[in-house]
Amino acid sequence: MLYHLLYPLRDFIFAFNVFRYITFRAAMAALTAFVLSLIFGPLLINKLKALKVGEKINKADSQKLDDLHHHKQSTPTMGGILILGTVIISTLLWADITYQCIWIVLFSTVWLGLTGFVDDYLKQMNPVKSPMAPGATSNGARKKASGLSSRVKLASQVILGLILGIILIYNQHNVNLEIPFLKGVNFDLGGLYILFVILVIAGSSNAVNLTDGLDGLAIGIVVMVAIAFSILCYVSGNINLSNYLLIPYIKGGGELTIFCSSIIGAGLGFLWFNCYPATIFMGDVGSLALGGAIGTVALLIKKEMLLIIVGGIFVLEALSVILQVGTYKLTKKRIFKIAPLHHHFQFLDWPENKIIVRFWIIAGLLALFTLVTLKIR
Repeated sequence: MLYHLLYPLRDFIFAFNVFRYITFRAAMAALTAFVLSLIFGPLLINKLKALKVGEKINKADSQKLDDLHHHKQSTPTMGGILILGTVIISTLLWADITYQCIWIVLFSTVWLGLTGFVDDYLKQMNPVKSPMAPGATSNGARKKASGLSSRVKLASQVILGLILGIILIYNQHNVNLEIPFLKGVNFDLGGLYILFVILVIAGSSNAVNLTDGLDGLAIGIVVMVAIAFSILCYVSGNINLSNYLLIPYIKGGGELTIFCSSIIGAGLGFLWFNCYPATIFMGDVGSLALGGAIGTVALLIKKEMLLIIVGGIFVLEALSVILQVGTYKLTKKRIFKIAPLHHHFQFLDWPENKIIVRFWIIAGLLALFTLVTLKIR
């Protein structure tokens, strides 16, 4: 919006010529999102407290896990509203909104944000009773927050993936699957491309959601992933750099740098309140939307396979759940003490803040390695 309002004034005031540069607008988008988060964060926290929108710790999964997290009971949740609000505002302010890719990624973000919002709302409004877990000390049944079922959330992700796949094919988007490390090696997915889009959206959205279990863990990793993707978007949208690096040139891809930078700023602003010990949690409204947004960006700039590397922590968290459930059903034995993976380390008596920082370190290294792949071909 500011780009369209102020850039045309460059003929009268030369200083406005700076709006032509994606790097300037990306930096301003990150700063805008960060400042807005700091301004509205305390207001949202107080409002959520007044509405008694708090985290439900007694989830009937594990008594030990409930004991480890008992101090988080009633901490305000649904803070993802702050993240999404600042990301959307900053993107609209600083991006060139004539490019379709901006509207596609915002559509995906809002869609999954609404899905997460409904899920969080139902958890607050509809507690249900479930049998007491072994080792529980209280009498009677334990309460478990009941949100949207897994099938409903998956259906929302599948429908979104179907819509995005159709839009991309209709606009003659490249349906080849680029393989990292190998020059000129790709696979034409053809009619399977829509199925692939669904897999990417559902996988990325659920992976971030599963990782959101410790103070600042998920949002810190999301920021690192967004930093890597902001650079990938910039080089993909620059015809000279993309030709030099032998990667597909994506018209308008550079504008997605603004969106990724908005996530960086909003994520850091939210982390200000979400770092250990957290005063607010993002909830599904944040985790589902951010995961889907990252997946959408990867699809738009043809870096889907790099998601596995840059989002390595998210992949491991999701795999830990899949392996835990699968092996238990087949053998009645568990690989991990508990899943997702971050809780396994809690059960090994690692302090929560140590788990968070170590996962951040690994995520940062994975982000750096992802950028290195641009030259390894």
